[in-house]
Amino acid sequence: MQTGLLHLHNFLRWIILVLLVISILKAYSGWKSKKTFVPADKKIWLFTMISGHLTLLLGLYQVGFGRFGIFVTNLPEGTRVMKDKFFRFFWVEHPLGMIVAILLITFGHRMAKKAVADEVKYKKAFWYFLIALILILASIPWPFREIVGRPWFPGMA
Repeated sequence: MQTGLLHLHNFLRWIILVLLVISILKAYSGWKSKKTFVPADKKIWLFTMISGHLTLLLGLYQVGFGRFGIFVTNLPEGTRVMKDKFFRFFWVEHPLGMIVAILLITFGHRMAKKAVADEVKYKKAFWYFLIALILILASIPWPFREIVGRPWFPGMA
């Protein structure tokens, strides 16, 4: 079960990234073209938020009870979380970066519900989504990252 949840969590990152890029493009296009806000944009933003929240829930489970979870792992003798690159990344940096990114995605989605000018909706949503994308890209354990790197598609190798 642990491996399946971890693979699902890793797979969902690609869905979030694709939906986030689409959301950014739609928000930017709507902002710069001064388009009227349409329900299709709201739906894309909603799917982006839902996939983010689902991935966050799976990730929080992994942080707590996964293979190297806080509640199931004893640190090696004399190891401190903030001095160990591996545990600092997976227990602090990755969760904190992703929580902030999901909050920003949620704020971006909430712009669809606000009674403000369409240009303002698109502009604010664009910035929320763009900053969330940057945080996500910085917080993912990409294969080229030393010590914390993970495969592009875990479980498929």
